Amino acid sequence: MKSHPDVYSVAAHRGFADALVAGLVPRYADDISGMANLTLLLPSGRAKRTVGEAFVRLLDQNDRRGMLLPRMAVIGDIELDEALGHLLDPLGSDDLLPAVDPMRRWLTLTDLIAEEWGEDIRSDAARLRMARDMAATMDRLLIEEVAPDDLLGEPVLDLLGDLAQHWTDSLRMFARIQFRWRAKLEEWGRVDLATRRNALFAKASERWSRNPPHFPIVAAGITSASPGIARLLRTIAFLPQGSVILPDLDLAMPDDVWDELGSAGAPTADGSTPFSRDDAVTHPQYHLKLLLNRMGVARGEVRPWHRKGDMAGPPARSHAISSLFLPPKASRIWAQLPPEKRRLAGIRIMESANPEGEAQAVALLVREALETPAKQIAVVTPDRNLAARIAEHCLRWNIVAEDSAGKPLSITAAGRLVLLLAETVAENAAPVPLVSLFSHPLVDGGGDRGIWLRRVRELELLLRGPRPEGGLRPIEAMLTEFARKRKSDEPLGWWQVCCDALENLFALAERERIPIAECCEVMIEAGEKLCGERLWAREDGRALSQFLDDLRRHAWEAGTIVAISDLPAILSDAMERIAVRPPYGGHSRVAIYGLLESRMARADVMICAGLNEGTWPAGATMDANLAAPVLRALGVPGPDYRIGLSAHDLASALGAPEVVLSRARRDESGPAIASRFLLRVEALINDPEGAAKEARMPELARRLDAPTEALPAYERPAPRPSPAQRDVPITVTALDRLRGDPYQFYASSILQLRSLDALDAAATPAWQGNIAHDILQKWHEEGQRRDIVEVADEVLEATHTGALTIALWRPRLIDALRWIALSLEGDDVRTVLAVERKGEMIVDDVRIYGRADRIDRMGDGTLGIVDYKTGKPPSAAMVEKGFALQLGLLGLIARQGGFEDISGEPECFEYWSLGKSAKSETGFGYVETPLKVDRKRSGIAPDDFLPVTEGFLRGAIADWIKGDAAFTARLNPDYPAYNDYDQLMRLDEWLPRLAEEETE
Repeated sequence: MKSHPDVYSVAAHRGFADALVAGLVPRYADDISGMANLTLLLPSGRAKRTVGEAFVRLLDQNDRRGMLLPRMAVIGDIELDEALGHLLDPLGSDDLLPAVDPMRRWLTLTDLIAEEWGEDIRSDAARLRMARDMAATMDRLLIEEVAPDDLLGEPVLDLLGDLAQHWTDSLRMFARIQFRWRAKLEEWGRVDLATRRNALFAKASERWSRNPPHFPIVAAGITSASPGIARLLRTIAFLPQGSVILPDLDLAMPDDVWDELGSAGAPTADGSTPFSRDDAVTHPQYHLKLLLNRMGVARGEVRPWHRKGDMAGPPARSHAISSLFLPPKASRIWAQLPPEKRRLAGIRIMESANPEGEAQAVALLVREALETPAKQIAVVTPDRNLAARIAEHCLRWNIVAEDSAGKPLSITAAGRLVLLLAETVAENAAPVPLVSLFSHPLVDGGGDRGIWLRRVRELELLLRGPRPEGGLRPIEAMLTEFARKRKSDEPLGWWQVCCDALENLFALAERERIPIAECCEVMIEAGEKLCGERLWAREDGRALSQFLDDLRRHAWEAGTIVAISDLPAILSDAMERIAVRPPYGGHSRVAIYGLLESRMARADVMICAGLNEGTWPAGATMDANLAAPVLRALGVPGPDYRIGLSAHDLASALGAPEVVLSRARRDESGPAIASRFLLRVEALINDPEGAAKEARMPELARRLDAPTEALPAYERPAPRPSPAQRDVPITVTALDRLRGDPYQFYASSILQLRSLDALDAAATPAWQGNIAHDILQKWHEEGQRRDIVEVADEVLEATHTGALTIALWRPRLIDALRWIALSLEGDDVRTVLAVERKGEMIVDDVRIYGRADRIDRMGDGTLGIVDYKTGKPPSAAMVEKGFALQLGLLGLIARQGGFEDISGEPECFEYWSLGKSAKSETGFGYVETPLKVDRKRSGIAPDDFLPVTEGFLRGAIADWIKGDAAFTARLNPDYPAYNDYDQLMRLDEWLPRLAEEETE
């Protein structure tokens, strides 16, 4: 073993991977075996790929045809979710206990939490989420080699009196679970994965110390300061052929500034390693100081790595970066720094208005940089939504820039399908998840995708409106009626395919609680029936297959049972933590990285995006189980420690030749605060003239989709269709629209546009009115002999509407229907002649048609026209203005004999409203008339009602049907317009301007 350690630091401006390779090749390569004798320990799989690419670049520059690369092994960073420990198994680990699978631990902790908390946690999803948080805390302690017994040690017990009660309760609960979990491990003969990894590191360290390997070992780029890794790195540093190469350790930092970072876990006189509250844990050098302290290596023993990469930045950059991140007291020297040491040449700051503008501007930067041959571009951001936006904008120029950080399994196509299956069964075939499931891009039922989608659209139209009854049978009844009207069995055949796929899943859901393992099997079966092999064909399908297989296998062993209603939340929470990374095949010179993936990566242009507080750095999150003082007492860094890691990531990126720091002034929630890192850059540069500002790209991004010239203001719509297009019939309910808002008549009757209810919508007045009309029609047609409540229940049941909607509306409906029955019972003055009777007439060669809700024969032989309303009927004043002429038009049709088998002179015109009434015996129902009778002060005189209506009708026909009048939007401001066509007429664009002009 050497007497002094071989520890090196690669300065930020040199480019770690390329500088590393540039120094390793002349040191360890030979003409026969190349680099094969070298073992290179790296922090992550991404770093392994980055170093491999650096070797390729070096060989290409030196015109070498090829060379055997070193054996590269990954031993991990603290945040990586890779199983790293068993890579060292060849060193001899037969005597070490195997590790328990993390999935099995998660499910077992869930059961332990349920036993401890009992009914205090009623949601299975909450228990599983608590178990995941508890597993994360356990791993954090295990990595720091904190044993469960330490939770009961004196340093922690001394804090109990100062902690809030909920933290004390949480600590006690966590300690109990820890001891019970340790008993489980002893029973199974297993250890935690982190424990096994620490043991492997210890075994490797002990073996290499006793018998140094005959081959060189280099640990490069590892910044994890966990005790196990620190001891292993120390051993490697003292090996005869070993060395440790650290990234971006600041060797030029003054000693007093280094001391200001704090103790950083340095051993105290009593042998403990406390973390002071005053430690500068947010500094980018803090975790490196912690690593050196745990390695037992002084900063003065670290030597600079003098090689540099092809994409190195200017040497002055490292000094500027060191000054940039000075601790608070030391940062006072900024005022005395000479201009040449304040410059950050090659670094620009870009601000955009919002995340969309930022993504567009970053994509433009990428596009411009690609104009230079061989230039490499990397975008680094912790915001995955922003990364996705940037990638989409790059596609405008056919630049495929995949996000190497991946995306959660839960939002991939395959993952979303499983979640939709869970949501569909959990919500008992509610319309939204059911239609979403059948519309999923992977679903075709094993047949033609186009035909499948046509059937789905038909189902969607049937399900629009209030939610139907739960389950598949009510939907089958609706499709049966639809098929009968269509005189085709194709919809039923398609539905049978759907039912066959979902049958077992819904049968499983009939139980109150279900085993997760069995549910996974049934969902796999359903997914394969709906999608076939396409479900597993891509990278997300393979990740889903692995996830479901692990969950099913370990859930069988653990016997985990959950409520079906919690299944979507459970699966979504678990799948969000599985990253699905794209396969290779994107642009060779463009990369989009997350912070973990960007470590050791370097490019000619580094674009650091999303530099806002809460994003970069992310907000400090408290541990869910242990308070920050408890963690410090246990020798574990606090929650702000990760801010220092993100600062180090930025410092590494700042070493590139060209750097752009980007942020958006606003995000989805409002104004955004610039990152503390970005504010330091601005303060150090002190650039009042804005020379370091990148203002060109945000302006180009704004102008890219902006019109080349000012668009004229959108005018009030007033279409003038051709005479052939105007030649349409008029319904009795459309005349008021034609006179009050001709554009609505144009959209509905000429363009034939109809508004659709939303899926799972609230019960609209129109829907309620249709149901009420169906009930009254059936009751009248049966001679009013049956109880109207019985008829109502039959009609409501036939609609297959959900129980909640019926329960909320039925009491009011029944009371109103009873009022109608009481009003007609024993009435000798009128006789009901017809209900829901269709009629029509011809006026000026235009067909006028409609349906009368009820036509009565009055005692004097005249006719009574009755219109049922579920709400408030039109006022007499509105009828007088010509905006509610339905009763008058029906009267004109009746006068001309337009209703089959009905003749007579209509003289009674009534609205029978089902609304509230104090005079009604049931509290609902009253009669209104638009005629000016009795003491009414408004309305139309009885003798004038039909002539006035006819005059309004002929005038409208002359102007809009036979004439050439424009169908002007909102022609009459007094007309109570519907809003179905407001978006089509772009109302908000011209109505405010019109109001201002009228005011002036």
